[in-house]
Amino acid sequence: MKVNLILYNIGTLVTGKELSLTSNSMENIEVLENAYLAISNGEVLEYGIGEIPKNLIADNTLLEDIHGKVVTPGIIDSHTHLVHYGSRENELPLKIKGVPYLEILRNGGGILSTVRATRKATKEELFQKAKATLDRMLCFGVTTVESKSGYGLTLEEEIKQLEVNKELDNKHPIDIISTFMGAHAIPEEYKNDSKEYIEEIIRMLPIIKEKNLAEFCDIFCEDEVFSVEDSRRILNEAKKIGYLLKIHADEIVSLGGAELAGEIGTLSAEHLMAVSDEGIKALKENNVIANILPATSFNLGKSYAPVRKMINEGVRVAVSSDYNPGSCPTENMQLVMQICSSQLKLTPLEIFKAVTLNAAMAVNREKEIGSLEKGKKADLVIYDTQNLNYIFYNFGINHVKDVYKEGICVVKDKKICY
Repeated sequence: MKVNLILYNIGTLVTGKELSLTSNSMENIEVLENAYLAISNGEVLEYGIGEIPKNLIADNTLLEDIHGKVVTPGIIDSHTHLVHYGSRENELPLKIKGVPYLEILRNGGGILSTVRATRKATKEELFQKAKATLDRMLCFGVTTVESKSGYGLTLEEEIKQLEVNKELDNKHPIDIISTFMGAHAIPEEYKNDSKEYIEEIIRMLPIIKEKNLAEFCDIFCEDEVFSVEDSRRILNEAKKIGYLLKIHADEIVSLGGAELAGEIGTLSAEHLMAVSDEGIKALKENNVIANILPATSFNLGKSYAPVRKMINEGVRVAVSSDYNPGSCPTENMQLVMQICSSQLKLTPLEIFKAVTLNAAMAVNREKEIGSLEKGKKADLVIYDTQNLNYIFYNFGINHVKDVYKEGICVVKDKKICY
């Protein structure tokens, strides 16, 4: 078999492979020192320790000396609101004064502000804004992104967002996984008849599925937004049609979203800052992935999800950015990871597992990405550091040197090169 590329003299290779199939430990991943990694046709062919086996080297094999640096799987940002227009810095003074988000939303701000801007934007404007965001994410080592709709809140506008997702997936190195989230807020035109908007969402579900525009369905299960009963109805309808399910659960109020996630079998539950002990138990017993978004808590000055309690209870935890124009307008996944270290006291291995293999599971891609195992995509990041700890010790900067997507270099020496 033709070996296109071999990375060698890797100081630390985090393959991300689980060493034990019976352990849910967040540190249960393989790490090798003085390693090599062989890539063939965009996939991992082989890896090991020490000298490169001579049988892997052909006349046209490219050999890349990593000079003792760190190599990990590509980062998977498994919760974003990528496609939108406008921004909401005008809300910053309100947040500084401590005005609650639900009050801002009630007064026509928050999500509804972005809905107005997104509806006015053309597909080309949405595409160019999101492409610039993806370029920044790529430079921080992100190779796969989940992207939710939810800033259109009509069938036509939701389709517009999801079609931009599809175009980005075709034209950008980062893989885009689409989620329909028409149940993101009650639009202003339905503020006096929220039940009718729920019926409208249910009417949207099969149309979007028939157009093959979304793999997942998500909902903002929250006080003054969508109740547990509303969420149950919408998600069960989506499940019947063939969507995989996600849920924004227990972000602000302990409403029972995590319990609902366990009941109806969502793949992941997102946010979880206000999750109850019963909710954690439901996640564990039903193998729901807890997708936590610590940069949102950091930005809003709110409490963090009880991640250590969830880990101790055996819940599988993923970490993502929650990139969005309101509560977390950052594309910097390294900062998100550093917050996990400094504020949540997760170890480097726990964090890398949360943003690679566990994140792949949160988007139903663990057989393709999330670890550098034979047959998986050669999505990888080379860090300009000599050990894992330094990535978290020296915070607030970008440690990524190079990024490879399916074995092709797309960021070289911190610059886009695709």
